[in-house]
Amino acid sequence: MVRILLTSPTPARGLYYPEEAIAGLRALGDLRLNQSDAALEGERLVEAARDRDVIVSDRTSHGPAALFAALPGLVAFVRCAVDIRNVDAASAAGVLVTRASPGFIDAVAEWIVGAMIDLGRGLTAGTIDYRAGRAPKIAMGRQLAGSALGVIGYGAIGRRLVELGQALKMTVLVADPHARVERPGVAQVALPELLARADFVVCLAIANESTENLMDAAAFARMKPSAFFVNPSRGGLVDEAALEAALREGRIAGAALDVGRARDQMPSPVLAALQGVIATPHVGGLTAPATSHQALETVRQVAEILNGRVPAGAVNADRATRLARLAA
Repeated sequence: MVRILLTSPTPARGLYYPEEAIAGLRALGDLRLNQSDAALEGERLVEAARDRDVIVSDRTSHGPAALFAALPGLVAFVRCAVDIRNVDAASAAGVLVTRASPGFIDAVAEWIVGAMIDLGRGLTAGTIDYRAGRAPKIAMGRQLAGSALGVIGYGAIGRRLVELGQALKMTVLVADPHARVERPGVAQVALPELLARADFVVCLAIANESTENLMDAAAFARMKPSAFFVNPSRGGLVDEAALEAALREGRIAGAALDVGRARDQMPSPVLAALQGVIATPHVGGLTAPATSHQALETVRQVAEILNGRVPAGAVNADRATRLARLAA
């Protein structure tokens, strides 16, 4: 019988890995759950997975090289997440790595629309004042219809956001040097032009070495003082000192953050506490349909692995020499 470890901590399991998916893993083999409230990392992850064939990893339990070296019996590292790390280390050890496909496209796109409405109409600011017993400031709102939406990155979420922006009668600009935008009514422009024209700048670029600190001091300087910045993607895309300075000095009107450089990609507390900022704890994709999609996909991937097939979502099948052990 195959031996499986699910790394999701106890408090997060109900949110990110529903009972239906847990039942699916139990039906496939001997399932061990992380019974602690903390993420499994380092030596704790090694010990928990010592006799396991497959690890189904939540987004906080990454696979460092030391993990694969310490677990000669491990066959597959199945990520219940889109991002993957240390694939080279897994490949060198012959361990299969899989990723889940993005089931959170609609959820994140809707979060962005909600964040733009909040920024433009001051919903959070008014609520905070009322709860503190203060009379909220009455200010002119910014409606989305007629405003310019600037989308940096034309991936799956970017494309869905463009559709929503057009439905809301926004002028839509897209900057992405790696994609061709053919949707009618959408202007594909260079990033400097987008920053100069957009009323809402939404950062959806892929996070890698070339896009580290994509939004730096120069980028924020190009934005209009009346414009808002929205980041639902990755904290590494933003020079946080530059963003803080732009906000404190009033060089942009505000920001909405679902990610940052704090632990587990959370918004940084210093930025989240600033006037004009709305922040949420990396929950843009946290809806029941989104999490069920990814959890159930990992169950299907494990089932495929047990049947000796390379599942959809595998990223290093050509190097996964240990895979044959489970099919034998």
